[in-house]
Amino acid sequence: MEELLKPIKSFLKCETPVEWIAEAVKKENLPVVLIDHLICELKAAQSAMFLIRKYAVDKDSGDALLEWLRPFETLIYKREGDWRLLAAKNTLTKSVIPRSDSKYGQDLVDKMVLLIKEELHHFYQVLEMMDEYGVEYKHITPGRYAKGMLKHVKTHEPETLIDKLICGAYIEARSCERFAKLAPHVDKRLGDFYVSLLRSEARHFQDYLTLAEEIAGKNLSDRVAFFGEREAELIISPDTDLKFHSGLPQH
Repeated sequence: MEELLKPIKSFLKCETPVEWIAEAVKKENLPVVLIDHLICELKAAQSAMFLIRKYAVDKDSGDALLEWLRPFETLIYKREGDWRLLAAKNTLTKSVIPRSDSKYGQDLVDKMVLLIKEELHHFYQVLEMMDEYGVEYKHITPGRYAKGMLKHVKTHEPETLIDKLICGAYIEARSCERFAKLAPHVDKRLGDFYVSLLRSEARHFQDYLTLAEEIAGKNLSDRVAFFGEREAELIISPDTDLKFHSGLPQH
């Protein structure tokens, strides 16, 4: 696990504060941590789906992708459907054809399709955990984290895409770091689940970063460092709203 976390730790500009861990592992906070984790998995899949649809495929393929994601979104946004049936619906494959004029092509599609499949598999696994722990899904307001990162994204291409990929790398890296931080402090069942997520989250972080570098075709260290500072500010500054990626807890 330490070997896996080495690149994550050197990428992130700060560690999760111990105060956040202490708050997040309290029994009364398990529902919000699990529900927010569930929503984060769906948001990660949606973000990757958006990148494929905007930058790599034609409209028909894009519409097919949206249709495929719909049952997962319907469960969360409309609270309709049986979550137990979702595992069988995670059937996306890499055979999605990029549009012929796409500059980003198959590598973007391949990496994002794998990411989407894994995030939705995790989404289903979180639903299983919620069922085991008797946590019922309810609507919660989103935390400030992703919005706080994305507000710094440039508004002209290809910088918009590059910045979004860098943000994706930080979000995945922080998720990985937090799973590792939480695992020793929760019961074995939940801890084992968090540890099982580390490898794919670590790879997602690398995939986002690799894509950003490939598309930029230049050294991105300044831009990566810029987002690293913004990300760290969100993690260590006071935050009254406990969520999976929230900052320093303030009561």
